[in-house]
Amino acid sequence: MDFSRRVDELQQRVAATKATVQAAASESREQLRQRIGQAQQDAKDAQQRAEQRADQTTDRARSKFAQMKADAAAKMDDVQAKVDRRTRQLDAKAAATDADWAEANAADTLDYAEWAVDNAQLSMLDAIDARAYADQLAKRATT
Repeated sequence: MDFSRRVDELQQRVAATKATVQAAASESREQLRQRIGQAQQDAKDAQQRAEQRADQTTDRARSKFAQMKADAAAKMDDVQAKVDRRTRQLDAKAAATDADWAEANAADTLDYAEWAVDNAQLSMLDAIDARAYADQLAKRATT
């Protein structure tokens, strides 16, 4: 599994999201609505990609993905326990199986991060649009 590539892709997505939000801050409401539509489609596409990746893994990986979406914080506690268990593990086959599960979990976490970035972008665009609309109404009220 090429985690570096996935992290690079995520980094590019974050940079693109930042550029999108910066550009959106000075756009008209019509342009913002177009960006929001695109961001919604991007978020749906990311969710479908994540679901496809989960469907390609075992049932346990899929349940881990569902669990992660429901409670990402619990995942952090689990990692330390796995690291501690690994240091006590002597069986090579068990260690290889554990590594397979850890890789699947890491891939699922990257899928979740991608989904979160797309949703953060959508939320920021919505906030910019809401402020633009409020400013537009306030300007009308003073004229």
